[in-house]
Amino acid sequence: MLYGAGCTGRYTRYHYPITFSASANCVRYCGGDVYFADIDPETALLDINAVRALLEQHPKGYFSGIIPVDFAGYPVDLAAFRELADAYGLWLLEDACHAPGGAFIDSKKIEHRCGDGSLAELAIFSFHPVKHIAAGEGGMITTNDEALYKHLLRLRTHGITSKSNEFTETYAGEPERGGWYMQLQELGYNYRLTDMQAALGTSQLQRVDAMLSRRQEIAKRYDDAFAGTAIQIMVPPGNVRHAYHLYVIQVDDRKGLYDFLRTKNIMAQVHYIPVHLMPYYRQFGWKPGDFPSAERYYARCLSLPMFPTLTDKEQEYVIESVKEFVGV
Repeated sequence: MLYGAGCTGRYTRYHYPITFSASANCVRYCGGDVYFADIDPETALLDINAVRALLEQHPKGYFSGIIPVDFAGYPVDLAAFRELADAYGLWLLEDACHAPGGAFIDSKKIEHRCGDGSLAELAIFSFHPVKHIAAGEGGMITTNDEALYKHLLRLRTHGITSKSNEFTETYAGEPERGGWYMQLQELGYNYRLTDMQAALGTSQLQRVDAMLSRRQEIAKRYDDAFAGTAIQIMVPPGNVRHAYHLYVIQVDDRKGLYDFLRTKNIMAQVHYIPVHLMPYYRQFGWKPGDFPSAERYYARCLSLPMFPTLTDKEQEYVIESVKEFVGV
């Protein structure tokens, strides 16, 4: 997804269509325009070549940022996107909601953990109940930029600061400032987690490595079971540590398999309907056929059960049920 300042002065960004709509909607909340780009069919991640092609179609300055998504827990090659963004004067916002614990090693043999701030100005994580760390709802933003950090602190608390070193100059007739004093410096929001949610999320940090390891074990069993069959899987290369929020397969009769698994009480799911085909975004001119790889992926994708408490016996039942339907 690309986000930048277009000729009208509004923000526009480049966006990936296989994601939850929230990662596109955030631009619309700010009055910006969203531009989508196709996916790499080998990874289902944002295709950097498609992004580059779109950038080349517009003058520098038309866009202001890119929002890649670590879809399903598969890390985006942010080093390559950083190089592209720098060439066009763009910022990067990493949607890492699927990828706590994910990482990749770049061409210089440097490891980058998803959301560590080494490449993107900001990274977003989710604490939704199905995520790696579940706090009921809410999320977290990480950054290594101190100015952005302070700005975010204000935005989450109505735009208010009570830190004296951030106060603006005094004005004529202003009453004496005391320990009660604070300033509303910009229009912000009430976007703070409750203490109970924060405590719940923090408590899970003690076992997050074990939960990630279990997700990877489950993925390995799926990989081994479906290798060499008509069931298409996506096995990451050796320089990638997949976080496996989702385990996605692709099959020709996705709807048939989805319905069949439901009869077996296996709650498979589809991630995601391409955002550009949602009614809200189609009003801006997006239509079927705009992104063939994303639409082809959507027609065949199905997410199988993937969570740390899935037992080996339950997983074997899922595997055998999928194979039964596909005929392998």
